[in-house]
Amino acid sequence: MRNVHSAEQVNTVVIGAGQAGLSVGYHLARQGVQFVILDASERIGDVWRRRWDSLRLFTPARFAGLDGMPFPAAPDSFPTKNEMGDYLEAYARKCALPVRLGVRVDRVSRLGTRFLVVAGDRRFEADNVVVAMANYQRPRTPAFASDLDPRIVQLHSFDYRNLTQLQDGDVLIVGVGNSGAEIALEAAREHKTWMAGRETGHVPFRIEGLAARLVLVRLVLRVLFHRILTVATPIGRKARPKMLHGGGPLVRVKPRDLTEAGIQRVPRVAGVRNGLPLPEDGRVLDVANVVWCTGFHPGFAWLDLPVFGPDGDPQHDRGVVTNEPGLYFVGLHFLYALSSVMIHGVGRDAARIAGAVAARAQGEQMPRRSSAA
Repeated sequence: MRNVHSAEQVNTVVIGAGQAGLSVGYHLARQGVQFVILDASERIGDVWRRRWDSLRLFTPARFAGLDGMPFPAAPDSFPTKNEMGDYLEAYARKCALPVRLGVRVDRVSRLGTRFLVVAGDRRFEADNVVVAMANYQRPRTPAFASDLDPRIVQLHSFDYRNLTQLQDGDVLIVGVGNSGAEIALEAAREHKTWMAGRETGHVPFRIEGLAARLVLVRLVLRVLFHRILTVATPIGRKARPKMLHGGGPLVRVKPRDLTEAGIQRVPRVAGVRNGLPLPEDGRVLDVANVVWCTGFHPGFAWLDLPVFGPDGDPQHDRGVVTNEPGLYFVGLHFLYALSSVMIHGVGRDAARIAGAVAARAQGEQMPRRSSAA
């Protein structure tokens, strides 16, 4: 039986074995830092595999690989979610990364100058903690969702897989971001579909088209998202607050696609009347299904550290938490650039944070005696 009072000594704990955590691990290994990666899933890549069945990446395979291993697909193809999950699993194996699966972190707190990471009956004492997770951890639905008629099937996009989960009757998609638009197109094949929310704009070209493959995708991904829209540029700093708390533009789906599919548009859903959704225009929608594409809470309540701003987001300087030395974030939306949450952008952030960890580790002696023992 494991001694619940002992703590494993490690220089750095990386929390999360998605693309951010694995990328951090790759760069920590290159820096010679002792580390472990903890993840609650039973299999690397399951966060991708659990998403809806028809999901494909917005970025072509040439931009879908992490440092040290290209994505094994035709460069201009768009990988499926299962292919992405399998790639991450293969990446961890190829790079021999020390991933501990089935380990859900419950708390992270200060322990003198170090951190205490609690995961069930496991304890880790670390000089550094890297939270390698996106802001999208806990599904968010409006408070009035519980007032809907219980006969209505309700799903969040996090739980949606395919049309077999819906019952006969009309479908309301709440939220007009990329998830909402793609699920709405799928639902419209078999159901009368409504879509509620405010327009967020769209990319003005087809990402699968020849022009996009040859020029535009490279310009948008490598230049606009990666080098221009950053916290180091005036235009990036101006755009960042809106990007963090507003919906992004539609990438694959265009408004015309929604119209041609027969999807009916309504304003934002303001509440419930007689058990049915009530948009701001006052009409009542007699639907049998509601899919909430209403985003996520950050889900970092397990961090027992004073690192959050009034908006609930972690406060950091390009991933470095200056008021908690040794704490870092990688994988957050617009951590440094708009590309920070994307496969092709996370490596730059991971390399920078691994360098910061290595700088702190210089001069460290052998692992200390457990403070909890």
